Amino acid sequence: MDRARFEALVAEAIESLPDDFKDKLDNLAVVVEDLPSPRDARRSGRGRLLLGLYQGHPLTKRTSSYGMVFPDKITIYQANVEAICRNDRDIRDEVRRTVLHEIAHHFGIDDRRLHDLGY
Repeated sequence: MDRARFEALVAEAIESLPDDFKDKLDNLAVVVEDLPSPRDARRSGRGRLLLGLYQGHPLTKRTSSYGMVFPDKITIYQANVEAICRNDRDIRDEVRRTVLHEIAHHFGIDDRRLHDLGY
């Protein structure tokens, strides 16, 4: 899939959020890269591809002194998403799932809780 189409799927996933959630995505950049760095790839654990990565300070940990900081960042790794998908529909579904997973981290939900919720 070309990069523009993949980025459109990422934007579509974000746009599908309820307005109450989208309103809280300020100071957050969402980008697409081909692959994670070797260091970031190790974060996913042995034998698993890193599909997305949230880097930042979750909303639940921000205090009144939060300000004048670089945006939090969500990176979606296109090559890894494509590697586990068979067709464009699978890619669309996985992009949505991965974007929602990383946005949940922005809202302070950790991997254990996401696993309990089926993400």
